[in-house]
Amino acid sequence: MRRAVLFLLLIAVPSVTPSIAEWRADVARRVAIVGDLATARDVVIVVPGSDVDVDRFDRTVGKMATNLYEQAHRDDLAVIAWLGYRTPQGLGVDAATGGLARTGAAALVEFVRALHTNARIHVFGHSYGSVVVGLAAHELDVADIVFTGSPGVRANSVAELGTKAEVWAIRSSGDWMRFVPGIRLGDLGHGTDPAGAGFGATVLRFEGGKHDTYYEPGSDTLMALVRIASGERP
Repeated sequence: MRRAVLFLLLIAVPSVTPSIAEWRADVARRVAIVGDLATARDVVIVVPGSDVDVDRFDRTVGKMATNLYEQAHRDDLAVIAWLGYRTPQGLGVDAATGGLARTGAAALVEFVRALHTNARIHVFGHSYGSVVVGLAAHELDVADIVFTGSPGVRANSVAELGTKAEVWAIRSSGDWMRFVPGIRLGDLGHGTDPAGAGFGATVLRFEGGKHDTYYEPGSDTLMALVRIASGERP
C-alpha cells in the first residue's frame, strides 16, 4: 500500500500548506494521504469531529482513512485524512457552537481548490466534522458530500447547503447522536438533523453500530462509504 503522510501533501499542494517547520510546531493541523493522488480517479477527504489533534491523529482520522482505502481494494482511489482545523475538545461550548467549524470550513474550501485534480472528489464529514463540511458545502466543487454521525449541519435542508453535490446522511441505530435535538438558538446548536426525513439528503440507516464505528473494517457503514467513494449507490 502506498502511503504518503505530510511530505507528499507539501509537494502536491504547497499553496495551502504551511512550511514544514510550521507543521511540526502546529498542534492543530495535519494531513495524511493514503493512495496515490497522481493516479486516483476518486479522491475522498475525511473531515473528523471532536477530540482529534496531532497526537491522536493516527488512531482517529488517520485510521478512518486507512480503513476506507483498504476496504475499497482500489489502486485508483486516494483517501485524505484532513485535520485542517482545531477540533472541539469534549462536549463543551466549542462542540455546541459554530466558531471552530467556520474556521475549518474556510480552510477546507482552500484545500479542495488547491488539489488541482481531474479525479472525482468526495468529502466525508464525521460528527462535528459534518458541521465543517456543511458550512463549506456551497463553495465545494465535489461529487458527493457525506455526513456520518452528524449533530446537524447549520442548514435546514439540502437546498440551503447550496451545493450541486449529491448529499448523503448515514446513521447507525446505536449512535448516541440521534438523541441530540435538532435545534439552533443563535450560535448554540447545529440545527436540523441531515438524517431526518425533511432535510432532503439520501439517508442510509443501519442497525447497530456506535458513534465511532462508521469506519470499522467490514461494517455495513464502511461498505456504504466505499460504494459512494466509487460513484455507486449503496
